[in-house]
Amino acid sequence: MQIHSAQFVISSPDVMQCPQSRLPEYAFIGRSNVGKSSLINMLCRQPQLAKTGQKPGKTLLINHFIIDGTWHLVDLPGYGYAQAGKAQRERLRKMIERYCLLREALVSLFVLIDCRLAPQTADLEFIQWLGENEIPFSLVFTKADKLGRVRLAENIEAYKQQLLESWEELPPIFVTSAESGLGRDELLEYIDQLNHADLG
Repeated sequence: MQIHSAQFVISSPDVMQCPQSRLPEYAFIGRSNVGKSSLINMLCRQPQLAKTGQKPGKTLLINHFIIDGTWHLVDLPGYGYAQAGKAQRERLRKMIERYCLLREALVSLFVLIDCRLAPQTADLEFIQWLGENEIPFSLVFTKADKLGRVRLAENIEAYKQQLLESWEELPPIFVTSAESGLGRDELLEYIDQLNHADLG
């Protein structure tokens, strides 16, 4: 699948204010500073589509983009931003959970993981919550260009082994780099498959 057009639609503070649409929806989420906006821009080949920033916590709303007029890509706020105040962290947690639980158009969630880091508690807790609530998701390892091939493979394998301690099977896993474009074709092909399955 190739993306020919990607346009910003709306920023919403709550799931109830998201677009009233039946189009299939794919949401991207991860800890702050995981490279979420950069990955979205790489997928759509529009460097300025999703706002990126040097400081974590840039995305504070539910941001909808329409792709080729046929599906929505959603940029969700990051979680686990330690420097945000307690009240803001709680507000974002509720926003994210309400979206995941109540958004009927949501087909799948892409959980972004920094491949350079050991498994983080915030990521593991969020993944566990998704499983408990039967929300379909995939894991997307980001920043693969920052590691050598051997170290990258070791880190991802360590993550898989930790997940298998409490999961019977692993979700789909993608390895990406916003810098090199690695993983773009695989992610878009997966979305295309889900879109056609949804239509069927």
